[in-house]
Amino acid sequence: MAGNLKEFNDGTFQDEVLSSDQPVLVDFWAPWCGPCKMLTPTIEALAEKYAGKVKIGKLNTDDNRQAAINYQINSIPTLIVFKGGKPVDRILGLQPQDRIAQLLDKHVG
Repeated sequence: MAGNLKEFNDGTFQDEVLSSDQPVLVDFWAPWCGPCKMLTPTIEALAEKYAGKVKIGKLNTDDNRQAAINYQINSIPTLIVFKGGKPVDRILGLQPQDRIAQLLDKHVG
């Protein structure tokens, strides 16, 4: 993963996402999903822009079924913002960077 972008999985989800002291944006994706691949550069750019303010990472739903089931991921890409261990916002589908940034700004200090 590039720079500040994290790779989450079922094993690290509790520590990295739910127990994080800062907001976390999780990009639920899969390797076969075209829109997911198109979203990756946007997610990487946001990870750089929000470094130190928001933890941003990707979770491969093919390899990590439990998190996908727990958060009812029925279509991908799905972006969920977690704060204080709870999902507080969700966006479905390919989104422009400024739309995702607006969402993050709501949850940053």
